[in-house]
Amino acid sequence: MLHELRWRKEISDELANIALERLATAEVSPRRPKGLIEEAWSIADRLGWAKTYDAEYLALASLLRCRLLTTDAKLKAGGSGVVGVVGPAEL
Repeated sequence: MLHELRWRKEISDELANIALERLATAEVSPRRPKGLIEEAWSIADRLGWAKTYDAEYLALASLLRCRLLTTDAKLKAGGSGVVGVVGPAEL
């Protein structure tokens, strides 16, 4: 998404490079907690979503008890009632 924003000139090259550097140095670990699939299905049902793709992000944040960072306005609007969802400007 970061590359896409820069490619579309929605953010500057400088901002994209800063964000990429921060992302590259962030301490991020892959996780798949127990119950992730079931939680995603439950969230998708609750929000009336046919697909579980976005619900999986919400489910992961819920199970890890953390906020979700997204640039997707629809995910932010729909998911805010499930977990804390923030956009880049809110960091």
